Amino acid sequence: MSTAAANVEGRSDAHQYVTVRVGGQLFGLPISSVNEVFVPDRITPVPLASREIDGVLNLRGRIVTMIDMRRLLGLSDGTLARMAVGIERTGEAFALLIDGVGDVLLLDPSTYESNPPNLEEEWTQFAEGVHRLETELLVVLDVERVLATVGGVRSAA
Repeated sequence: MSTAAANVEGRSDAHQYVTVRVGGQLFGLPISSVNEVFVPDRITPVPLASREIDGVLNLRGRIVTMIDMRRLLGLSDGTLARMAVGIERTGEAFALLIDGVGDVLLLDPSTYESNPPNLEEEWTQFAEGVHRLETELLVVLDVERVLATVGGVRSAA
């Protein structure tokens, strides 16, 4: 556990993230955005969908739109075992295809910074900011912007 994570136990201003890996990079999703984590099975392609949409699948009777985060972030297609993070917005079910899921981190707001100028240009449109951890950078994904970009989903707020 990082020092930033160790020093925030019990603090109400701490930021809590589900960590995921996409193309070797560590990303954080606000825990309030994540409904579930699952291994997708039998994704059905959608003709004429944007390239970021990998397809749809039936998950316990719901149709889930699968968003390939590698494609969205301009990374090469990987051969890693794929996982998905389930998200629901405006009554629709979505899943972000990722390479793997990590821990839930509770981070001190003092480690949070706005997007650095050297962050990949394609990533800045989907990143809220970053947390500098002891050994790497955690890029905080803006889930609303990801969904708005690929599906025209508007924020419920």
